[in-house]
Amino acid sequence: MKMGKKYTDSVKLIEKSKLYDPAEAIDLVCQTSKAKFDETIEIHVRLGVDSRHADQQVRGAVVLPNGTGKTVRTLVFAKGDNVDAAKNAGADYVGDTDLVDKIMKENWFEFDVVIATPDMMGTIGRLGKVLGPKGLMPNPKAGTVTMDVAKAVTEAKAGKIEYRLDKTNIIHCPIGKASFGVEKLSENFNTLMGAVIKAKPAAAKGQYIKSCVIASTMGPGIKVNSSKIDA
Repeated sequence: MKMGKKYTDSVKLIEKSKLYDPAEAIDLVCQTSKAKFDETIEIHVRLGVDSRHADQQVRGAVVLPNGTGKTVRTLVFAKGDNVDAAKNAGADYVGDTDLVDKIMKENWFEFDVVIATPDMMGTIGRLGKVLGPKGLMPNPKAGTVTMDVAKAVTEAKAGKIEYRLDKTNIIHCPIGKASFGVEKLSENFNTLMGAVIKAKPAAAKGQYIKSCVIASTMGPGIKVNSSKIDA
């Protein structure tokens, strides 16, 4: 596969075998973000756990201090007073079985976060097969199954992100946009990594953070020295 000139130039700035301090890696990733759009900066963290075991799952959510730079569209399943609470908090869509039917029949996915009150989980249970694979099914650990829908909507809009292991024991998460600059990206990075470290399962043995790579949407991966990551 032929690489573009911008990518090739970016690769020249990075020493492949070097493990960079977090701040240095973030500075480099900003330098290598050369696309014509504001690239998303993501981190990919391999953990020393086995996600096949229930007692070694790592999952949670955290509000990034500087947000993600993305406009988040929220869908809330609620009824009664919670409908008004969600709307007043700025939810983009609020409904009940009407929205369940819209998703099922129209293949409608014009939203980024789904929030539900506990009493609605029975109603939206049949959406598990379509929302689950997309990582959109509400979950108590992520704070998206709650009676306080106003808080959940506010946090989602402010830049709350969910982190969870994939099948290869890697967490993939955005920490902002290239335009944020080193300081804001570093704050987001430290907040996310602090949450991941605190979520370390008691059953995890040996080295917890196996590797960490940071990259922009179109740029090369930069290896981070995991021993320099502060909780």
